[in-house]
Amino acid sequence: MIVEMRTYKTKPGMRSRFIEIFLTKSVPAHNEIGMKVLGPFLAIDDPDTFFFMRGFPDMASLDPMKAEFYEGELWKQELEQVVMPMLEKYEVTLVEDPEGLIRWPDLHADAVLPVEGRPHGGTAK
Repeated sequence: MIVEMRTYKTKPGMRSRFIEIFLTKSVPAHNEIGMKVLGPFLAIDDPDTFFFMRGFPDMASLDPMKAEFYEGELWKQELEQVVMPMLEKYEVTLVEDPEGLIRWPDLHADAVLPVEGRPHGGTAK
């Protein structure tokens, strides 16, 4: 498995809104394409930063899967204009998980959404 470790810093006060859009629009689209998403993980020391992982079966599938998302109607017609202005910066590091140590969520299980303000990044259904 090839994994992008993604760090996002939103403009001040925009993290909650960005994550709401990420979870309701972006993650389902990623899943439809076959990309796995783990996160978001909310930074404790910075209220505008969060992390997530995006997984691909192998290097050969990385570029085609990303192209399918970023060249698709959802990104081009809706998300790009909404979420990109919310970001101050983002960084991506590509890593390999050859031992399968990352436990990806079951796409058929009930979604659990992070709730800001709860201790240790609490969750709510």
